[in-house]
Amino acid sequence: MSTHHDGPVTQQSISEIAKYIKNLIPANIPETYELKPVFKNIASQKDVRRGVIAYRDFLHLFCDRLISDGHLYFKLKKNPKSATDYPFLYCITDLLSDIGYHSKLSESGDRLLITKLPSFTATIDEKGNKKKPKNPASKLTECLRFLALCGFVFTGIDLEAKRINISELKFLEVSYPNAPLLLKGLKAMSIADIELRVKRYMNDNNRDNLLRCDYRLMKVEDTDVIDVLKDFLHPLPEKVQKLALDLHRHHIGMGMTCSTIISTFEIHFAYSYIKNSKRDLSSRDMYQRRTWGFALSTRYGYCLVVRAKKTDKYVDVIEKFQLSLQEKIAKGYGCDRKLSNEPCQKGCEGIRLPLDDSILSISKDIETWLDKEVLYKLRK
Repeated sequence: MSTHHDGPVTQQSISEIAKYIKNLIPANIPETYELKPVFKNIASQKDVRRGVIAYRDFLHLFCDRLISDGHLYFKLKKNPKSATDYPFLYCITDLLSDIGYHSKLSESGDRLLITKLPSFTATIDEKGNKKKPKNPASKLTECLRFLALCGFVFTGIDLEAKRINISELKFLEVSYPNAPLLLKGLKAMSIADIELRVKRYMNDNNRDNLLRCDYRLMKVEDTDVIDVLKDFLHPLPEKVQKLALDLHRHHIGMGMTCSTIISTFEIHFAYSYIKNSKRDLSSRDMYQRRTWGFALSTRYGYCLVVRAKKTDKYVDVIEKFQLSLQEKIAKGYGCDRKLSNEPCQKGCEGIRLPLDDSILSISKDIETWLDKEVLYKLRK
């Protein structure tokens, strides 16, 4: 999980980030699953599920528009605070959330009627002090125009105006002519994100579930982690997917637990042995106790990350590995500044191996390596 690191902040272009986000969108959403009761007042279960699929399809178009036109709406900062400093994305997901959550579906079901957009409106706190809105009104115009490019139609507002005075907005009517069911999907997804999402940290207000279409929050039945892993792996080559799934099944069979930490810019499948724990552990606790895991980031892409701590116990085995892997293991892992006097590259997270075709040639060595690490951990 991300922590503070001193080092150069590098950002990718908005088009590259859009390609990254597009890979996070579920490839396959089931057509049948039982919805939690909170969604049953929106529409029929069938229409809500179909609406979620329509919303997923919109996200593909949204990402394609970011790839082609995103540079017109977003400029990289000269001195970004973090690698995830993309305010336009956060503004537009706040807008989507406001549209979905703070709206009423018309009787015909093809329009959403809105009288407020809280993320862009000043509020009065308990002491009577005026608080600035989360997002400036100037950004609202940009976000509305971009959504219009993606097929949304807004009635009751002039998108050609230089500035929109949101305080004078009496009503806003939203439609999506190309797929009207999307509105029901957006409404359901917004409710899920606000009311059902487990926050990862304090002030976790970024509606990134809306960028990833995390429909699983809506299901009555819990989702098996292997189904989540399959969605995570779907952009990768078939043989790489098989390797990852085989490693998952093998280590779960050895008694390890897979915990997930999933957000737009941070995805981890962390494997740890916690059966001897004397207390209930959170996902963060399990992540910190991980032996190895799969990870995805904008900087490193898909990786297998290993926190090898027992290599001195099986040196004779490592000597039989391919040289490239031997060198990785010999270098070890830890703080980049302390180990090699280099800027932070999050070396403390573990030994990082790209999860692509290059890993296939050392797959047998990796299986043996992970088995050795886990077996020594089980001997404690």
